Amino acid sequence: MSNKHELTRELMATGGIAAMIAREAPGMRILSDEERAASLAETLACRPEGPVWLFAYGSLIWNPTIQSLESRVVHVRGWHRAFCLSTRAGRGSPDNPGLVLGLDEGGACTGVAYRVAEEILEAELELLWRREMVAGSYIPSWLEAEDAGGNPAGHVLAFIMNHDSEQYAGCLERAEIIRRLATAAGTLGSAADYLYQTCDGLRLNGIPDADLEMLETEVRQEQARGGAG
Repeated sequence: MSNKHELTRELMATGGIAAMIAREAPGMRILSDEERAASLAETLACRPEGPVWLFAYGSLIWNPTIQSLESRVVHVRGWHRAFCLSTRAGRGSPDNPGLVLGLDEGGACTGVAYRVAEEILEAELELLWRREMVAGSYIPSWLEAEDAGGNPAGHVLAFIMNHDSEQYAGCLERAEIIRRLATAAGTLGSAADYLYQTCDGLRLNGIPDADLEMLETEVRQEQARGGAG
């Protein structure tokens, strides 16, 4: 794809993600700078005591784009990793929307938490909001976390799915999820590569996810049958 971009700090800082979505999916409502700033301020106003850890469960694992002091594997309950966010730009198109991950209700999820230094916290979160809070598809939330032994590990900042968002796609049949992942692509790359890189990132961090492993196999099979876009 000739106009392909990489999701970088520079792209985020210059408002490139919002511009890309506005260009490729003109009907999608994009949050204003003021709305994003208000969202960040509201989130920080509810901040629990202690350092801020950002919870990565999808692309933030293999492409965090933020500066952090350390990382650790943590577990959250009540939420699970799912391809429930439809995207008509970036990893898909209006004619063939792709899918990316969100945290949806129920179950549990193991991911990677990144600790952000206090002196750069607001600047890093402002940058992150330009990536994750473009169209209001997520709700920033503080979730209780556990370490690998099941012991309390404080709170993590996570982006959970907004069921009121027009991009929410939590009721798709398995076959449609596989089809979209196998065929959809946009200027940030293919939905399949997003899946594969997430699986690689999970394996690299020693995090098992049987459902994503099976989905990876099914999507590769679909592409081998000629389903690749």
